[in-house]
Amino acid sequence: MTPFLRKLLGMNWVLVLVMYGLLIFGVFMIESAARHLSVSHDILTKYGSPGAYYSTMQKWWILAGSVVYFAAAFIDYKWIRWLGIPFYVVSIGLMLMAMQQDDNVHRLVIGGFSFQPAQLGISSGIVLIAWLVQDLPKLHRWFAAPFVRIGLIGVLAAIPFFIVMKMGDMGSALVWIPVSIVALLIGGAPFRYMSFMALIGVGLLPLLYFVALPLVSERGPERIDIWLRMLNEEEVDLLGPAYAPHNVSMAVGKAGWKGIGWNSTAPTSLHEKGFIPRDTAHNDYIFAVIAEELGFRGSLLLITAFALLLIQGLFIAFYSRDVAGRLLASLVVALFFSHVFESIGMCVLLMPITGIPLPLVSYSGTFAVICMFLLGLVQSVWIHRHDRGSVAAD
Repeated sequence: MTPFLRKLLGMNWVLVLVMYGLLIFGVFMIESAARHLSVSHDILTKYGSPGAYYSTMQKWWILAGSVVYFAAAFIDYKWIRWLGIPFYVVSIGLMLMAMQQDDNVHRLVIGGFSFQPAQLGISSGIVLIAWLVQDLPKLHRWFAAPFVRIGLIGVLAAIPFFIVMKMGDMGSALVWIPVSIVALLIGGAPFRYMSFMALIGVGLLPLLYFVALPLVSERGPERIDIWLRMLNEEEVDLLGPAYAPHNVSMAVGKAGWKGIGWNSTAPTSLHEKGFIPRDTAHNDYIFAVIAEELGFRGSLLLITAFALLLIQGLFIAFYSRDVAGRLLASLVVALFFSHVFESIGMCVLLMPITGIPLPLVSYSGTFAVICMFLLGLVQSVWIHRHDRGSVAAD
């Protein structure tokens, strides 16, 4: 049996099937969610509708992501270590470049491609943290000390965290918190250190909220305040800052078991009437569209698929051959969990509006490719779990 065929047959096919199932589901939902977007006359003539155009573009991104996915899966993940530092440095540089723009600091356009550098930052941070936590102690035992590992993870996470917060992308910045916690746990930080840091974090919450947050995020305090007032059933401006959280939560809450149907133009549809913000219905608020059109059963099926994807990731992390593999798989799971929780949570008032895409489902262009790359790394951890000649197990 050739090495390629051995790797192909040795893939975790549950992970593959769930990933592509979510991607295909996303293509259909993007067609419905994006049907009210404004496009040029030429695009409308060629594709027939804005939804068909955006769903077709998502298919091309999935095709590109598939090449990246299988390349990352079949290449032994030990070689990815060499990408860690340059990938991280370039990502930080791109985020700083985006901050210099006057119009849209969230996105950067290079060579005709528009992408969010914050998403590159967290994926590069995951790769770098995984390898440094494993390899640095081999250089000197001093690097194995718990406080050194904590400091290393803290610095690598804090730099992009504060840059992204300053860019105004609170949703992407918040992803770093669970990712950092998982990195500390898997990286071997003692429980007493974690407990001490948790106590310090709780004590600093008022300072962070009232002093630090307004400095790095203009809209962050307002969004949190609106969210808290809505939870307490206090009066809010439903035509102002509370417009989006009120209407997306209404769309989810009124859907019932079956929903109103895919791509429905029913007069009761909040999406059809434009109450779900049309500019972001196909990415940030796609769960509200899914819930309204497919009902509770569609939402439950989607959440179940994500749960299965995350469980497979944890399963792969458990069977990893080394610390780097465990960290890679665990941090990717933490990243996906954070995105899913934030994206769905803000549509049901579990958390404030953060503006973050639903992985593999939202129309997100390069982020779909990044997600598939990260899942390819997780697949590589599984495929190469029995290889002993590459990276020594910790």
